[in-house]
Amino acid sequence: EVQLVESGGGLVQAGGSLRLSCAASGFTLDDYTIGWFREAPGKEREGVSCIMSSDGSTYYADSVKGRFTISRDNAKNTVYLQMNSLKPDDTAVYSCAVDSVSDCEGTIEGDTVDYWGKGTLVTVSS
Repeated sequence: EVQLVESGGGLVQAGGSLRLSCAASGFTLDDYTIGWFREAPGKEREGVSCIMSSDGSTYYADSVKGRFTISRDNAKNTVYLQMNSLKPDDTAVYSCAVDSVSDCEGTIEGDTVDYWGKGTLVTVSS
């Protein structure tokens, strides 16, 4: 069974850090471009970060640039999102997704995603 399972969410104070994990099973992550997305109540889904399978190049939304870092561990079939200097505006459900056809520019739109995880909630208190 193909699955993406996110973990690492929780409640943190503003200025704190969290590391999210996205563990894949049933397929190999290194065949895919991987994106992290977030959706907050009343807001549209936002693609926040992406990492390419071909060369490891990365993408970050302006809203998280300099604070979030995406990485992948192919041996563990897991992708991570290190989130530092968290702000209340970062509060959202964070989901990972994989894309077999697009580069990050396409993946981050979310339209060509093959599989989605169910998400993990991140709450940042002020």
